[in-house]
Amino acid sequence: MRRIITFGTFDVLHVGHVRILQRAKAHGDHLTVGLSSDELNFSKKGRNPIYPYSSRSELLSSMRFVDAVFMEESLEKKRDYILQHKADVLVMGNDWEGKFDEFRDVCDVVYLPRTPSISTTEIIEIIRDVNG
Repeated sequence: MRRIITFGTFDVLHVGHVRILQRAKAHGDHLTVGLSSDELNFSKKGRNPIYPYSSRSELLSSMRFVDAVFMEESLEKKRDYILQHKADVLVMGNDWEGKFDEFRDVCDVVYLPRTPSISTTEIIEIIRDVNG
């Protein structure tokens, strides 16, 4: 069995998230998603996610190509998470190109193209503008 791992916040789930997760799963047999905790998201982005961890986890877990979801509590623990989940491949969006190459000693690292013209940040900004 070839195990894939990826990481993200997956807030305001959109088609770009769906597509990258589908393409990640195509790299093996079992896809595990490290989902950023609310606290980690705040420390990374300076804002809380729109949806709490429990809702984001439920949404991801309901996808047929996502086999497992766990809480990512620290960016510094990526290597530990990869080893703990026995990942053969780390898949990330190409906006992170090169940033995870340090893990090539424990797994393959693949960067996938993002879906053009869509991002959670952009969606949130549009909603805020519309609601004034």
